[in-house]
Amino acid sequence: MTGSSTRVKLEARDICLEYHQPRTGTSLLALDRVALQVMDGEFVSVVGPSGCGKTTFLSVVDGLIPASSGEILVDGVTVAKPGPDRAVVFQDASLLPWRTVLKNVAYGLECAGIKAREARERAMYFIDMVGLKGFENHYPYELSGGMQQRVNLARALVMDPKILLMDEPFAALDAQTREFMQEELLAIWKKAAKTVLFITHQIDEAIFLSDRVIVFSARPGRVKETLAVDIERPRSLRLKRDPKFHAIEDRIWGLIQEESSRSPSLGSAEGRRPIDRKGEAN
Repeated sequence: MTGSSTRVKLEARDICLEYHQPRTGTSLLALDRVALQVMDGEFVSVVGPSGCGKTTFLSVVDGLIPASSGEILVDGVTVAKPGPDRAVVFQDASLLPWRTVLKNVAYGLECAGIKAREARERAMYFIDMVGLKGFENHYPYELSGGMQQRVNLARALVMDPKILLMDEPFAALDAQTREFMQEELLAIWKKAAKTVLFITHQIDEAIFLSDRVIVFSARPGRVKETLAVDIERPRSLRLKRDPKFHAIEDRIWGLIQEESSRSPSLGSAEGRRPIDRKGEAN
């Protein structure tokens, strides 16, 4: 785990989440005793069958959704609501269209009452880090999808969170840009030295980025298996052609296929659809 320590940064202790539906008088168990740890400076990805609760779990970690039972701890302190120690990067960049790149990145600092000069300096530092120096006065509509997500990432990093939570941040990008952004993210992660919990549908993306990959079971989501990605860093995209990479990919593919085939929610139709190693299902 390059750059990571043996100190636990994030811990989920037996997280359960049950949705009650008053109209029908039924309940749905979405998460079932999810227990995991993420070490300081570690990059961990979560994959699993469609509908297994990956994004729901991330929302619990962020404090957007309260768990029915269990607890989330950051640096040993229980958290139950969103806070500055956790920043989320969503699939949609959701930039303010009337603000420039600089103003978008500095927005959170402005809301926190940081003085204009300091906010600008901090924002410019992270704009440079994500490779957008020279674009600070551009508006979102003048940027490509990949560039918009870099702004989104800079906007999260500028608040100096302890943990970066990423929910399929590259899902809306074309395949070529997505591959390029994976390399870029690793470079940014190394510079920023942040702990990352990353949600993705793409198996190869999870392996390429991560120190460990956590595989969720079909709903109700629980940790089915955790696999260490024992591959040296730094990594280039050529790694995806390495036999060692494919061995991990095959193992994860088998675990997800096993869960998909037994999941009642996927049924006989979707369950028989082939899972793409670069996605969930064709």
